[in-house]
Amino acid sequence: MSGCGCQFTIQNAGPVWHPDDKEKPTPSNPSGLKDIYRPDILEHVEATLKDLDGELRELSLDIHSHPEIRFEERYAHDALTAFMAKHGFKVTQHYHLETAWLAEFTHGQGGRTIGVNSEMDALPGVGHACGHNLIAISGVGVAIAIKKALQHFNIPGKVTLLGTPAEEGGSGKIILLKNGAYEEMSACLMCHPAPGPIGSVSLSSCLALERITVEYFGHTAHAALSPWEGRNALDAAVLGYNNISALRQQLFPTHRVHGIFEGKDWAPNIIPDYAKMICYVRAPTRTELQSTVKRVIPCFEAAGLATGCEVTIHRDEVGTHDLRQNRALGAEVAQIITAKYGAIDYEYGIKSASTDFGNVTYALPSLHPGFDGGNHTLGFTKSAATVPSHYASLDITKALAATGIRVLIDDGFLAKVRKAFKEDTEIQSLLGEA
Repeated sequence: MSGCGCQFTIQNAGPVWHPDDKEKPTPSNPSGLKDIYRPDILEHVEATLKDLDGELRELSLDIHSHPEIRFEERYAHDALTAFMAKHGFKVTQHYHLETAWLAEFTHGQGGRTIGVNSEMDALPGVGHACGHNLIAISGVGVAIAIKKALQHFNIPGKVTLLGTPAEEGGSGKIILLKNGAYEEMSACLMCHPAPGPIGSVSLSSCLALERITVEYFGHTAHAALSPWEGRNALDAAVLGYNNISALRQQLFPTHRVHGIFEGKDWAPNIIPDYAKMICYVRAPTRTELQSTVKRVIPCFEAAGLATGCEVTIHRDEVGTHDLRQNRALGAEVAQIITAKYGAIDYEYGIKSASTDFGNVTYALPSLHPGFDGGNHTLGFTKSAATVPSHYASLDITKALAATGIRVLIDDGFLAKVRKAFKEDTEIQSLLGEA
């Protein structure tokens, strides 16, 4: 997930943590307290998370100090599944994927299922610069808070927490989605650190994304003795890159095209016979994305033609979609956040980044708020382990847990959630985006 500079103050995480260590944001609508659905449930959620505070902090720092990239999250897999088992969940390890997992708790008979996601992968070279340690503990916190509420208030229902690997470049949720991991859920919830005003929760969408891998095959030759015998695959990749640069002037400012080169056994005095370009194309919606991809592909093809190299273009079977934030779920989270914890934002968040959770939002009613932070910088790697980031993640965790419980017990609210999902699906079907 691409992002901006971090918003959190970078501090050294000490051995003792307390909510007073966090600068508490001022709720933007404190009078909304009177409109909160079942304040007793929210109070119970808060008490549960207060009791879990130290354990969640320790778990977050443990994951943060053991960063693992996509599909290699073995340490995080074991730490998180052990934690959920300790807290009374039925755990399935290696769920469809080696490092995916499932934690379930059911109370009573005949209730609905609320789904939650915990991400856990890090980035190459910069560790948890996307704050997935915070996403992991938020999902854990939501699931345990819902479990405790089901027991305390004798609510029939089920909470399902999915450990979802490889958000960074591996689209783990899309694989889990194809394997039916989300089928039982009435709705699914998660959150993500994102740029925005401190103390805010963002309900913006994100960019749809398609990954394109282009391989150029040429002919090697000595670059000084007989360059005319060569077909330079690196030249082809460079031309493709430059063609993209020329195209950008004619693209909408909300669209993104970016990529890198990879080679094999390159040397300065040998004309490369192989080069690869990995390119990401992004746009606000799936339809706009495909329109831009159609303009990008000829840039690569033309480069091969100009250099005499063969071109092989590999495209995602399924790209990652934009986020369809469910309006009813979002309104409930906004009500809780503005009444108790901060403000709601629609301008920041991950609106210029991408996530595989977008595909989940197309499959079932879902919500993916951002909470104040930043992504993909060394500064945020440090910030993701600080006290303020910890408590920012707990505030959105409280709102998500209370919202998830309402999905389970309020038939009228669930009807609104489903209606919003149906309306979005119908609109996007008319636009060719469903």
